[in-house]
Amino acid sequence: MTKDLTARWVYIVAIILIALPLKAFGCSEVVTPALALFAGLVFAFILPMPFPKFNKKASKYLLQGSVVGLGFGMNVTAALQSGSEGMMFTIVSVIGVMCFGVLLGYWFHINRKTSYLISSGTAICGGSAIAAVGPVLDADDHEMAVSLGVIFILNAIALFIFPPIGHYFDMSQTQFGTWAAIAIHDTSSVVGAGDAYGPQACEVATLIKCTRALWIIPLALVTMLIFRSKEAKITIPWFIFLFVAAMLVNTYCGVPEAVSATILYIAKKALVVTLFFIGAGLSLSMVKKVGVKPLLLAILLWIFIGVTSFFVVMETVA
Repeated sequence: MTKDLTARWVYIVAIILIALPLKAFGCSEVVTPALALFAGLVFAFILPMPFPKFNKKASKYLLQGSVVGLGFGMNVTAALQSGSEGMMFTIVSVIGVMCFGVLLGYWFHINRKTSYLISSGTAICGGSAIAAVGPVLDADDHEMAVSLGVIFILNAIALFIFPPIGHYFDMSQTQFGTWAAIAIHDTSSVVGAGDAYGPQACEVATLIKCTRALWIIPLALVTMLIFRSKEAKITIPWFIFLFVAAMLVNTYCGVPEAVSATILYIAKKALVVTLFFIGAGLSLSMVKKVGVKPLLLAILLWIFIGVTSFFVVMETVA
């Protein structure tokens, strides 16, 4: 059996095993979000990706669908009350990270567009922000690959280290959900870390992260003005509006509890599969493309937003 054929079978079997609805058979879930991501990373570093186009599209659309599904497990009033503090901090943190990132990039002599993309991904929502801002910047393939690569590396690490840090400092569910939404890059790892910490943390983290993702729109407009690109198209995260719609339906339309619970279970299961896709897409070649300076920039920005948001959350969020 060739290596490519082995990779295909391992990839398919892994997805089936991760996606199995064990609760339907009276069993407990054994594949956590962190374990699914780790399994994807192991696959990526040992075997070649057999279905790169499918993996990329599946991770994108399955994540969006799972976020919308999570909306059916949320109450609008309760979610807004628990997440209001994080929303207030969003404005300051987004602007602060963007300015600090651009200045650091200039100081490190990093390509202007690359540093801007890394700053955008750190400030808002990781790969989604980079994918939205990249065409507005007219960034080339190398600039996009480096920016996405460095964000994905740190995003993967975050899912493993954030829950233990939260437990060590005895953070409440609301505190951890707020902190994770601000300090972790991609929505996938934010929701995964929140779910690992607890149901309320997952709810708060998802709400604040989706609210934060809407900053893609003003950021793209500002980027268009700075880089003078009038023809560039702005990619709007439409799934965020569907997430809000799901919350409204669940809160005001009397959805039976059994129905909302089933949708929520499927959404969380889809998220776990998504994290395997994301891990499987992070190859060694992508890591090698990143380079020392962009990685250092991303790490410093991550420390900046992680530490500052941690202290703000611990002081202001109950």
